[in-house]
Amino acid sequence: MLLLLLLQISASCLWLARSEVVTSFESSCPQFFFRKTPPNEALEPESPAWICQRYKNQYYFATLYDRKRRIPVYSAYLYQPGSGTRPKTWMVEPELMGPTYPKTMEREWTLLNNFKVSSEQLSKSQAVLQDYKNLTGLNRGHLNPSSHHSNSSSRTATFTLTNIVPQNEKLNGGAWNNYEQQTMIKNTQGCKTTYVVVGAVPGNNYIAKGRVNKPSHIWSSACCEVDNNHRKTWAVIAENDKNEVQLLSLGELEDVLTRLYGRNKVSLFDSDCPRV
Repeated sequence: MLLLLLLQISASCLWLARSEVVTSFESSCPQFFFRKTPPNEALEPESPAWICQRYKNQYYFATLYDRKRRIPVYSAYLYQPGSGTRPKTWMVEPELMGPTYPKTMEREWTLLNNFKVSSEQLSKSQAVLQDYKNLTGLNRGHLNPSSHHSNSSSRTATFTLTNIVPQNEKLNGGAWNNYEQQTMIKNTQGCKTTYVVVGAVPGNNYIAKGRVNKPSHIWSSACCEVDNNHRKTWAVIAENDKNEVQLLSLGELEDVLTRLYGRNKVSLFDSDCPRV
């Protein structure tokens, strides 16, 4: 009996070790952060979930998720753009309901029909498709955009509702899209590896009858390795009710976020990424 109990405990620990919702990015998916260093705790929400975004048994990026506001705090990834079609299928994160559920993102339909999960159970843990229906002036805004990825699987992995926020539709299709598609291409010329962290500052308004927070600001930051001895950085921020993007240095963005959050000093990258 004791041996059986020990085997059960061992199996449980092994399952948790492979789990998608993890205890820290450093121990599970550090490859998406420069020098394996995620942003500091100054951005952490009251009810955080650290998600190593997993699709088809592979990690593609990392997301710090705010369970209470049902939006991502930030998503971190490697900038590796490539040609390809934009995915159409949205997915959710089963393990936000608990560790006994699949550790890879799934479609809502699959969970409701194949795993006998109730709509109430799923929607309690995270945002669902119903939350983003019938929006006025807002749409589903990716933090980590599919166009910044090189193959079908990595692009599909960005279509999880834990990677989107209610974003002003003019901003999403206008100035923010220009930054993602034009400025990033220009700024990454000569970069060997570009690490990106994109985030959203919680606002005072909500959609879906108070379920999902509408961020006050959307921001993005990048640290590019030119070679082993040289790095360059840049950043942007946008108010989520205007079609304008403000270009900043990394240090300036960290200062702005520090003021907006009103907590400790924000640090988005390892100190070897220049702040000016």
